Amino acid sequence: MESSGEKVTAVIMVGGPTKGTRFRPLSFNTPKPLFPLAGQPMVQHPIFACRRIPNLAQVFLIGFYDEREFALYVSSISNELKVPVRYLKEDKPYGSAGGLYYFRDLIMEDNPTDIFLLNCDVCCNFPLLEMLEAHKRYGGMGTMLVVKVSAESANEFGELVADPVTNELLHYTEKPETFVSDLINCGVYVFTPEIFTAIHEVMIHREDRANPHRLPSIDALGHLTIRANPPRDFVRLDQDILSPLAGKKQLYTYETMDFWEQIKTPGMSLKCSALYLAQFRHTSPYVLACGDGAKSAKIVGDVYIHPSAKVHPTAKIGPNVSVSANVRVGAGVRLISCIILDGVELQENAVVMDSIIGWKSSLGKWARVQGDGDYNSKLGITILGEAVTVEDEVVVVNSIVLPNKTLNVSVQDEIIL
Repeated sequence: MESSGEKVTAVIMVGGPTKGTRFRPLSFNTPKPLFPLAGQPMVQHPIFACRRIPNLAQVFLIGFYDEREFALYVSSISNELKVPVRYLKEDKPYGSAGGLYYFRDLIMEDNPTDIFLLNCDVCCNFPLLEMLEAHKRYGGMGTMLVVKVSAESANEFGELVADPVTNELLHYTEKPETFVSDLINCGVYVFTPEIFTAIHEVMIHREDRANPHRLPSIDALGHLTIRANPPRDFVRLDQDILSPLAGKKQLYTYETMDFWEQIKTPGMSLKCSALYLAQFRHTSPYVLACGDGAKSAKIVGDVYIHPSAKVHPTAKIGPNVSVSANVRVGAGVRLISCIILDGVELQENAVVMDSIIGWKSSLGKWARVQGDGDYNSKLGITILGEAVTVEDEVVVVNSIVLPNKTLNVSVQDEIIL
């Protein structure tokens, strides 16, 4: 593939602020795609996966955040990757396939032979090279990443049936009411440019197509005005492309045996941060912290510590901890399964477990912030918003605290507005 001269373009769908309600209070001032997991912005994990693709021409981020929110990031990441990364803002919701089509001229400006399409809120090892090789072998229009999940949770996603020998996609249905399969859509695809023709054909026949299905959450975009008869240029990849083309020898599947999660809530971001930290152990161990407990803090398991953070040598950190820039960790502090965001101060003997501590927050001496580690429950972890102060000896358990609050009494299972 490397010697063929064929080019590949990658597109990452980043959504927009109207979708981020479940990610509050962490998305109040930071776009969800830029929230750090394992010390890197969420969107950077799929971007870095794209970097491993031979002959990668460009990476496009498509969403409807204000361009200014991504300007600094795309500039810095382009310089780091030595590959152009560009943010494209939709002027209205077009759906996952419609957004791809709307920017087709830019996406095709390097004449790529293949186009990757990824969703930003997916956490996995992104086996893009293996997918591309399988895609070339199959010879179809598109290949989608799939994974097996429990039968109980399958109906939360797009379920599918694939030929066990050829891996052809035979049947696809989005969030079915009855069980179809434990094989689900991962939200990672590679297409030939024929995908644009398929999307255009949907638009041409839009007026004649009845669409009784409800919008899947991945494309609903929070706009309730789009009902059973969506506009001509609003095209959903799953219901308008995958379902009709299943069984027509155009779409194929590639199954991953590695981890896969969807990042919809802060709880899942904490779980996914741990998954990425574990992956670093194999892919880039140099980014993980190490310590001997004497001149530096004692490190247990997989831990990321930003170089600008100041950590007292008597602190004990890990496993599954991410410490961001300009954090100050005092003597005797204990951190387990948590994300500590920029500018946080943790005073002597503070403890943080199964929690996310927001930007510029502070924990007093002997303060304790913890959750029970249930990533799927609304109050399964504790989240402190930006600039929250927890005073000395105060205990916060399984609670969500909105920004700029001061806690001088202990709380449990509460949302502090």
